[in-house]
Amino acid sequence: MGGVLVAWLRDAMLGLHHDITIPSGSALNTDLSRALTDFHTCRYGSLALRLPRLIHAGHARTAMAARLARSYLLATRMLIKLDEQQLDWMAADRAHQSAETTGDALLIAEAARQLAVLARKANWHEQAMSIALTAADHSGLRAGGPDHAAERGLLIQSAAYTAAKAGDAAGMRELTDEAAAIAKELGGTTRLRDHGGCFSPTTVRLHLISAENSAGDPSTALAAARAVTPQSLPSVERRARYYTGIAVAYGRWGCRDDCVRALLAAEHHAPEETHARPTAKSLISGLLISGRITTELRRLAARVGVLT
Repeated sequence: MGGVLVAWLRDAMLGLHHDITIPSGSALNTDLSRALTDFHTCRYGSLALRLPRLIHAGHARTAMAARLARSYLLATRMLIKLDEQQLDWMAADRAHQSAETTGDALLIAEAARQLAVLARKANWHEQAMSIALTAADHSGLRAGGPDHAAERGLLIQSAAYTAAKAGDAAGMRELTDEAAAIAKELGGTTRLRDHGGCFSPTTVRLHLISAENSAGDPSTALAAARAVTPQSLPSVERRARYYTGIAVAYGRWGCRDDCVRALLAAEHHAPEETHARPTAKSLISGLLISGRITTELRRLAARVGVLT
C-alpha cells in the first residue's frame, strides 16, 4: 500500500490526472480531517485516496492556501516515513511556500519543522538545528496560546533529535528537558490543528526513545521506553512508533527474540504502518541474515514483503 500511496502522491504533485472531480470546500475540509485521522490510525489505503485528491484540489483552487499547506504537510510526513527522499523535499518546499502565503504562525512553524527533519535526514545537522531553533524562537509562536507553545515544544524536540544524530547526547538531553518543561507547564495534552497531532509529557518521553537510540545507547533507549505506558499514547501511529523504537533498541543490543516480539506488537497495532515502514523492513532483513530464523520471524518477513 505504501507504493500506491507514493505513486498517487507523485502524480498529484506533478499535476497529472486532471479529470479528478473537485468536491466543494466543505467536503474538502471533511476530507482533510479524515485524511489526518487516516494518518494517525495508520489506514494508508484510505489515505492514498484522500490525500492526492486534496493536493490536486488545492492547486485548482488557489484561494485555499491554508488547506493546501496542511495537505502538503501531511504528505511530507508520510513521505518522510516511507523514506521517499525526492518527493519529500518537494512536498516540504511546497508546504513551506503555501504556509508563508497564509501568514499563519503555526503553519509556518510546522513547515519549518518538516524542513528541519529533512535536513537532519540529509546529515545537515547544523542547518537542521538552526531551522528548528530559529522557528521555535519566532515571536509569532512566543506570543500565541497553548497550541503555539506546543508547537515550540515540537520544534525543540526536533532539535534534540538532531543533537543525538550529531553525536551530542548531552545536548540532546538538555533540549529534551526544555521540551519536557514546556509540556509540564501546559499540563495534559495539547492538540495541534495543522497536523492533527499533539504535544504532552508522554509524547516527549516517546520522542526520547528514538533520540536515545540515535545517540547510540540501546539500554538508555529501553529505559526511556519503560517510562511510557503504550495505552497512554494518543494514536495508533504513536503506539506503532513506540514498539518500533523498542525493536530498534533490542536489535542494536542483539536481543533477537525481543526485537521480533516488539515488531509483532507494532504490527498488531498498525499492520499497514509496519508493513510499509523502511525501518521495520531493515530490521527484519538484518535479522534474516544475522542468525536463527524462527517460524515467527519467517512469517513476519513474508507479511512485510522482505521474504517471499
